[in-house]
Amino acid sequence: MIGPLLKPDVQQLIRDKQWDILREVLSGFDPSDIAEILIATPDEDDVTIFRLLPRELAGRVFAYLPRDHQEGLIRSLSHEQMRHVLEGMTPDDQARLLEELPAPVTRRLLDTLSPDELRAARALLGYPPESAGRYMTPQYVALRSDMTAREALEHVRTTGHGKETLNILYILDGDGKLLKELRLGSLVLADPDVRVGEIEDRPLVSVPANTDREKVLRAFEKYDRSALPVVDRDGNMLGIITADDMLDVAEREASEDIQKIGGMEALDAPYLDVSYRQMVWKRGGWLSALFLGEMLTATAMTHFEGEIARAVVLAMFVPLIISSGGNSGSQAATLIVRALALTELRLRDWWRVFGRELRSGVTLGAWLGLIGFLRIWSWQHLGLYDYGAHYLLVGVTVWISLIGVVTFGSLSGSMLPFLLRRLGLDPATSSAPFVATLVDVTGLVIYFTVALVILRGTLL
Repeated sequence: MIGPLLKPDVQQLIRDKQWDILREVLSGFDPSDIAEILIATPDEDDVTIFRLLPRELAGRVFAYLPRDHQEGLIRSLSHEQMRHVLEGMTPDDQARLLEELPAPVTRRLLDTLSPDELRAARALLGYPPESAGRYMTPQYVALRSDMTAREALEHVRTTGHGKETLNILYILDGDGKLLKELRLGSLVLADPDVRVGEIEDRPLVSVPANTDREKVLRAFEKYDRSALPVVDRDGNMLGIITADDMLDVAEREASEDIQKIGGMEALDAPYLDVSYRQMVWKRGGWLSALFLGEMLTATAMTHFEGEIARAVVLAMFVPLIISSGGNSGSQAATLIVRALALTELRLRDWWRVFGRELRSGVTLGAWLGLIGFLRIWSWQHLGLYDYGAHYLLVGVTVWISLIGVVTFGSLSGSMLPFLLRRLGLDPATSSAPFVATLVDVTGLVIYFTVALVILRGTLL
């Protein structure tokens, strides 16, 4: 947002159709800022503004635009103009664009690619959708191990234009096998006559092309790299993945986890781009499962129908009891799912988490139970409601029930993600609504069982 804030006259230039001045002004903007300007501009001016941009800048701006804006420009630009835009995009951005756009639009784009660009895009599209191969770019600088530092620097000068990054260089053997990586700083500081294969640098870290994108993201976090090389099963260099690509992955993974925790399938697209049918399908499945689960609550209530009839006052506290258990379970599930995603916890830590949540659940349940007991006691003495002669026993029932239900909710919410991870499933599917549904049923059983023990011979 810095660019538009420093140059507030841009929108006025657009309204006044001062295209020559606008071209000069936009040349000083970051591509992401220009994309924001296009999004905020009336659609009829988008194409005109886009045509003002230099070829390379246009490709970088296009990559930042949302899908609907990209489709609109593709339909409005000529084949030649679209070819220039694609030339300014990296192969990995080209591949993701071809993957996400509707088939007719994709076919038109394929017609604008050169044979080399088409081969690169198809090679990237040949990998699984969420694999490292889909996010890599073949634009990197490769060195031979027998080059001197002086020769390597000259090679970087002559071949480095248009490459994704020059911070990391890659040393390959004659067959294209990756031997080591070399930071540009290490090369610059080395003796000009030393062989690049002899220059000491960090240990080599690479990822296979079929590695899931979530594992690639964890590798970036673990090894603190700005780029990682992608190799095939034989160790041959295929391309590189850069940190900016992983920022997009991190955002998508976080969105998927949040949506799953909310009790639905991941949308896999921006909200407004998801069709009505897809939205109903992705939300309806989980809602149906949760609804069937909640039917067990009615079954539990039917089982204790006689107790409720004899002591109607117990029914008043059912929402209080089961919601407290569901809330505690949802809290625990959210905390553990996030901790597992950030690798703060591992499967072997389940026992430590169990003990921690057991203590927390008992403490929180006792605190909430005390509040419930004081509420019953005070309402009785203030004359706000008459709970009967055995109001203290009712208060104790609520107190002890809350300890049991909140503790069970905390343990269920914290252990379910571990169980799912152990089974090879996504822990995020242990969503807060799912945990709440589970605790609703068990909470009723705990509540009425405690009531039967404490109130037997009085109200029951």
